[in-house]
Amino acid sequence: MEIILKYFNRLTDVQVSQFEALGDLYAEWNDKINVVSRKDIENLYERHVLHSLAIAKFIEFTEGSRVMDLGTGGGFPAIPLAILFPHVFFHAIDGTAKKIRVLNEVAEAIDLNNVKGEQLRAEENKKTYDFVVTRAVASMEKLIPWCEKLIHKNQQNAMPNGLIALKGGNLQEQKQFTKRYTETMPLSSYFDEPFFETKGLMYVQF
Repeated sequence: MEIILKYFNRLTDVQVSQFEALGDLYAEWNDKINVVSRKDIENLYERHVLHSLAIAKFIEFTEGSRVMDLGTGGGFPAIPLAILFPHVFFHAIDGTAKKIRVLNEVAEAIDLNNVKGEQLRAEENKKTYDFVVTRAVASMEKLIPWCEKLIHKNQQNAMPNGLIALKGGNLQEQKQFTKRYTETMPLSSYFDEPFFETKGLMYVQF
């Protein structure tokens, strides 16, 4: 938990309590359902919670924004972002029912009411959002076409609506899959732990 407070030191008591609860909750669920890799569960706060919160270093979502977490797994980045932005709604989808169950059970356990997990494929979804966020789900070649029907045109944030993807590898190479305006950011510019040296963020404007 200390690593979260290192970079986000203006949390309310409620937010601190919610973040603190995640460690035990995910460890308990991981014993039943393999939500996080076994080797990573001891590094949950660095490799999953803080990694998810890199998006909050890139953008501060406006109150009332709607965000889809595409391929959320057990709730990353949706759960950490929903804690940090209590007045933003997060619709978290994944094709695996048991992982969605974990997300919803964790959210209920910490009284997190601004996130909803649903077993759903991107192409089945009929709603639209200000932003789509995702973490190591698919290549940009696949993600960008999926987002065409997911992101609406109504702007309410300082940054234009779009896709924000947490990725590894060479982000410059991934720009070839779109002619849209893009930005890339190494996560080492936000966090100084060695884990983030090979991680990045890519934003595609819609």
